Amino acid sequence: MPHTFVNSASIWIVAGETMKVTKYSEVLVGQSVQIVHTVTEKDVETFGSLTGDFNPLHFNEEWAKTTIFKGRIAHGLLTASFISTAIGMKLPGPGTIYLGQSLSFKRPVRIGDTITAKAEVVRKDDEKEHITLKTECTNQRGEAVLEGEAVVTLLRTTM
Repeated sequence: MPHTFVNSASIWIVAGETMKVTKYSEVLVGQSVQIVHTVTEKDVETFGSLTGDFNPLHFNEEWAKTTIFKGRIAHGLLTASFISTAIGMKLPGPGTIYLGQSLSFKRPVRIGDTITAKAEVVRKDDEKEHITLKTECTNQRGEAVLEGEAVVTLLRTTM
């Protein structure tokens, strides 16, 4: 993916999209963001290929029907990756550095489910410049499929 540094204001162009590195002072408690993604067969195949996780629960419908899930499910960390997108691209956005993420999986995600990943700033530690976000993914029925908390900091540029 080509990228270009534009100027000393920490602006990048990635895949044709202009992105500004967020400053700690620009992030406010109560801010929130969400992104929406419908999980596809290709998503599951690509995630399996990238991670090497070819668990039959994700790839073998007949076998998965014999489990408590009664069919194939998407990888839990595939779902969690949508939180990473919300945080890394939207809030706080470009320049975010993950320090930690807790995850609690509530329901299975299946191919065809539409997932809404949400992140809300719940706390700021001004001394360390750490930001804590409540994170959640819900399905198209509004049911929580994943809940957690992220702690991040922001890239500090010297320009």
